[in-house]
Amino acid sequence: MSAKRAAAWYRWDQVELEDVNEKLSRRLITGHQVMLAHVYLKKGCVVPKHSHMNEQFTYILEGALKFFVGDEAEEVVVRAGEVLHLPGNVPHEAHALEDTLDVDVFSPPREDWLKKTDAYLRK
Repeated sequence: MSAKRAAAWYRWDQVELEDVNEKLSRRLITGHQVMLAHVYLKKGCVVPKHSHMNEQFTYILEGALKFFVGDEAEEVVVRAGEVLHLPGNVPHEAHALEDTLDVDVFSPPREDWLKKTDAYLRK
């Protein structure tokens, strides 16, 4: 017999806003196997090159991000209405070309974000 899991309902404006640094903040909703994040980046924000074992989808709602993806740092500009898929362990960096709101989806959830050990973002 399987255990019942309760459904959960959220409103983004009621999810705690975490200021990670002066140009980046986020709101996190986490399930057992997936994390959903609203990430707010001010123009000029740089997410330094990093990689993680988590599969990632980045869906731009507003603004634009320039990514440098893989060992060859291939440039990809992702704009409102577009999605970038990053398999696990692929190095990437992002630059906010304008004020940007994106939805990031991670599987499994990012433990470093939950534990606030993501030092590469907190500089």
